[in-house]
Amino acid sequence: MDQDNADPGRPAEPLPAEFGSAKQNAYGGDRADPLSPVPTSPSLVTDSVIARPLQERMRESGNEPIGVVIELRTRHPGGVPRAQSRVRELIVQVAGASTPVWPIGSYVSSALTATQIRALVAADATDAADADADAEAEAEVDGGTGTRPGRTVEEVAPPAVSGPAQRWSIHRIWPNFEVQPLIHRSVVTTKCQAAHRAFNAYGQDLVWAVLDSGIDAAHPHFHRHDNLGLAAPLAHRSFIFGTSDDQAVVDLAGHGTHVAGILAGEQIVDDSAPPLTAATWYQPDAGDTRCERVHLRTISGMAPRCKLLSCKILRDDGSGDMAAVLAALEYIQELNDHGRELLVHGVNLSVGYPFDPTWFATGLSPICREVDRLVQSGVVVVVAAGNTGYGYVIDAGGRRMRTAFDLTINDPGNAELAITVGATSCRPHASGVSYFSSKGPTGDGRAKPDLVAPGERVISAGTGRLLERALAGVPEATYVENSGTSMAAPHVSGVAAAFMSVHQEFIGQPHRVKRALLESATSLGRDRSFQGYGLVDAMRALQSV
Repeated sequence: MDQDNADPGRPAEPLPAEFGSAKQNAYGGDRADPLSPVPTSPSLVTDSVIARPLQERMRESGNEPIGVVIELRTRHPGGVPRAQSRVRELIVQVAGASTPVWPIGSYVSSALTATQIRALVAADATDAADADADAEAEAEVDGGTGTRPGRTVEEVAPPAVSGPAQRWSIHRIWPNFEVQPLIHRSVVTTKCQAAHRAFNAYGQDLVWAVLDSGIDAAHPHFHRHDNLGLAAPLAHRSFIFGTSDDQAVVDLAGHGTHVAGILAGEQIVDDSAPPLTAATWYQPDAGDTRCERVHLRTISGMAPRCKLLSCKILRDDGSGDMAAVLAALEYIQELNDHGRELLVHGVNLSVGYPFDPTWFATGLSPICREVDRLVQSGVVVVVAAGNTGYGYVIDAGGRRMRTAFDLTINDPGNAELAITVGATSCRPHASGVSYFSSKGPTGDGRAKPDLVAPGERVISAGTGRLLERALAGVPEATYVENSGTSMAAPHVSGVAAAFMSVHQEFIGQPHRVKRALLESATSLGRDRSFQGYGLVDAMRALQSV
């Protein structure tokens, strides 16, 4: 049932054989000749070592220092400690002893000008060339025994790798992303950050139920505002057979905690304290996915002070069933006395299943009907559209091609009264709707999704298996990146909570809340079946009333 099926770590697919060097294509036309080898150039070394986003910043920075994170070469002959030590020496050499240097495991953080960054790379390349020359001289003694007079073979360890490239201390230099963590970017993208400041729209006095794999109560993201502290009769519940209710605040899967951290919660550290650490994913080539660390001073959900009610409907392996969802929806009805006294004001459902119109008429499945019934009782329900918006077709030449598919909204996203949310990147005006985001219309022709929100590479609270995978590369991480419409939905839930905390006359009127969010959304200029009404916009929604 987990909508978060978009795997950021899946290796890139190789080009089909038809893109090779054959002289004639399937339609009889000539193909281009095979590519020639790229000529060598010293500039290629700099370009490969300095990451592209850092190059862009260097072009714009003038002589201002840029925060950098230097990734050390783990296969350095002297190991990471020697590489780290040498990089620190080189920074002093090119930038002076007063330049801040922060060693972090297999990374070194500093602040350097564009000129100093280039000088650092050049100095490291010179080091590597000198080391290689020394190694060659070392080998040309005593008839190739690799020893000098008075030294034994055991005293001269052979290099672990050969060639100057492997002797560099620096693998890659990245910009320090600490001022723009992805959830922080999505706070800006949805204009929640501005709404916090201008309207005091923090989601205070609201309770939002998260129907998911549980929420890790031990995560410090939820401590600052005691987001999981609830007054009776509100109580966290597990709807997984054979489990106790205290399992609702334990999350071995990690999905629910990540979702909840986008919606609410906040963590801030002083400048005197070590920063927070998040793990993000990148793929250097077509090989294995790797982790890199991002340092944060603050990270906030869309409605940081909103209270969260955890309803555990997914098992520890991330699976679940409709029965658990229905039981949780009924529990919320009971807490609210079926609309007579609202204790729970909203629900986030980042779970679902692909819809097959042969099962039920679209929007009339049990789960959709219960969602609509809950909305009619006065509760805002936000659901993920699904991650099934793409697939494969076979073209006339017999080639498999990836393409977008319409009519792929998942249940309960087909529920008419729910706010159904698709995904974008954190730069939606440039990149539009995510390729995986399920597209409308519904099977019976209704317009869906309703809105879109950031759902690609979103950083939020990490725990369980979701975090465990990242800890191998970034062992101190407490936040982690994930993608999917599962991440988009809580952005809208948080915006709705922030909106209702200011305009409390909308509490208990989910139809008006939905209309306000839809009518104030920012169009991305995409087809309605892709973007709905557009990107959710907290500031415009607040100002529209």
